[in-house]
Amino acid sequence: MKNLIFALTLLFIQVNFNALAGRIGYTNDQAESSILEEGNKEQEGMFLENESKYNFDETVDKLKAAIEQKTWKVTAIHDLQQTMKTYGKDVMPVKVFAVCHPKHSGKILEKDDERIVSCMMPCRISVYQKSDGKTYISRMDPAPMAKAFGGIVEQVMTESANEIEVIISEIIVKK
Repeated sequence: MKNLIFALTLLFIQVNFNALAGRIGYTNDQAESSILEEGNKEQEGMFLENESKYNFDETVDKLKAAIEQKTWKVTAIHDLQQTMKTYGKDVMPVKVFAVCHPKHSGKILEKDDERIVSCMMPCRISVYQKSDGKTYISRMDPAPMAKAFGGIVEQVMTESANEIEVIISEIIVKK
């Protein structure tokens, strides 16, 4: 239901935006360009990215150790560079950690009404290298989404996000 409301809200905004754009003399291309720019700004607010203090391999090793030290579990490490090679694509190093802590996931999975968010579990942390030669760590910023859910989902998402920030705090460059 919340997804339907969200989708309808976005549709309402787009229709009204296009109508306003037409009234102030924007072409369809200009209106679409403005929508895309807004979408990119929104996307930037959905993800967090920090430069690592270390090279790619050291970052992967230190992240794995930090996760386990904080009693989280690494359920999988997806080597996207290797996966892409199997399809004939050559990309720079990317590893995505799937991490979980039963004290958080249990709160969601034990309740029927909350299980719908299980498609976002486990938490994901990505380590990748960019063309500048530096290594980065990214993860979703759950705060905007958590507020939309409210209740136990908001609590769990907020607590787990805070713990993830502690886990990576010694690995990332602080600004």
